This record gives sequence, structure tokens and C-alpha cells, in this order.
Amino acid sequence: MRNRKILIIEDEENISDLVSHYLDNEGYRTKVANCGEEGLRVVGEFLPDLILLDLMLPDISGFEVCKKISASYIIPIIMMTAKSDTVDKILGMELGADDYITKPFNMREVIVRIKTIFRRIELTSVSITDNEVKVIKLDKEIEIYIEKHEVFKNARKIEFTNKEYDLLVYLAENRGNVISREVLLDKVWGIDFIGDSRTVDIHIQRIRKKMQEDKNSSIIETVFGVGYKLV
Repeated sequence: MRNRKILIIEDEENISDLVSHYLDNEGYRTKVANCGEEGLRVVGEFLPDLILLDLMLPDISGFEVCKKISASYIIPIIMMTAKSDTVDKILGMELGADDYITKPFNMREVIVRIKTIFRRIELTSVSITDNEVKVIKLDKEIEIYIEKHEVFKNARKIEFTNKEYDLLVYLAENRGNVISREVLLDKVWGIDFIGDSRTVDIHIQRIRKKMQEDKNSSIIETVFGVGYKLV
């Protein structure tokens, strides 16, 4: 497998140099951007497989950078910040971040979290041939094209963040089964994710809204006190 590329968007040079050094030693290809605007520009040039994003940048916030990247690319994002506020973590996840690391951090932990995300991507990837396309069809309206990472409803493409898409696919692959919020957090966000069940609820609400559904007429059924089921 080719060397994975990681973009580090971090304005503190001592931190970016340290992270880049460790990741280079692990066999990754790294590139550093020192502010948000530079990071947004470099994403399209470097096309990273993963982004380490500082929350407190000198020009624009990491939240805004995360939102813009998630709207245009399907790239996992790990936020790095000195803040440990749960509200900030939830907001970051809502905007498309895949994980959250609080400074000061141990580089071994950073590397483990990166490997966990890449391993999850590999496990959920689908091998296809030129004549085979993996499509999950939900009723007569919704189609999920796995290898393209795309969702269509009535032939209209719906834009999802990474986690919204992963959550919908996991429910679709386990349709008919009631999945608890705890299991969804484990399978979609990973066992190391620091958050609570509200994260799942927020993402379900966003999926319903984007598919122009409400909780009373959605293909995702709420099982009160337990979790969710795709019907």
C-alpha cells in the first residue's frame, strides 16, 4: 500500500515539527500548513489521506477549516486543541471531525488514533471489479454507492460529512436490527472516542434533515431507551 499522506495544520512550529518528525518515522508522508487559509489551499494540492487540525489558528478557527474541508472532501480529520470542553468536542464532530486530541498529548497516542482511523477505513472498504458496483438500496428512493462514497435520493445527491455517511452505511448494513447508541459510537467513532450518546442523536437528526425526513416518517427508526434501527 502506498504511503499515507497526512496534512498537519498547526501554527505552533515546535508542535508541527514534532508531529511531522514522528509521523515521518512511522512511514507517513507529511506536509505542514501554519494557518487555516494555507491549510485550505494545501488540501487541494497535497490531497492528504488524513488531516491533523489545530483548533486555535491565527487567522480562522479550526472549526471553520473543518467545516469547509468536510463540505468539499471526504478526508478524516483529527482535531488537536488545548481545550477540553465537551461542547467544543461535540461541535467539532458535528462539523465533520473524526476524532479529538487534547494538548498536551503523547505522540504514541496520536499515532495509535491515526492507525485506528486508517484501519477502520480499510475494514469498511469494498473490493470491486470494473464490472461490479456495490450499491445499497433503501426502499425505492435511496441508493448508497459504497465505492464512490455517495448517497442519492430520487437521483439527487445528498452531501454528508464523513461520520454522517459512516453512520448511515453501518445502519444500512445492519438494517432491521436495533443498534444501541453505545455500539454505534464504538463502530462508527471508534472505541477510543471521548464523547457521549448525544453525538449519535445529533448525527441522526442531521441525516434525517438532509434526507428531508422527520422522526415520524424516517427510514431510521428511534427505539426509545435503546438506540436506532434502519427499517
